[in-house]
Amino acid sequence: MDLLTKLNEKIETLLKKYEELQKENEELKTELASTKNILEEKENELLECKEQMALKELELEEVLSKIEAILGK
Repeated sequence: MDLLTKLNEKIETLLKKYEELQKENEELKTELASTKNILEEKENELLECKEQMALKELELEEVLSKIEAILGK
């Protein structure tokens, strides 16, 4: 095998590897975007849960105040 043939084979191998890495990179970009969307949804759910907990805590404080008022009479 002559030097030119070997060089062409190496170039072809490098090009294939480059294409594979490009494809993998695109797949990782897509996966990252999907993961970011999921994270954003989870953050929104968490915020909603925190808001609901705050409202429940206010309700509990109101009930406690009423109980204390009744017991204080």
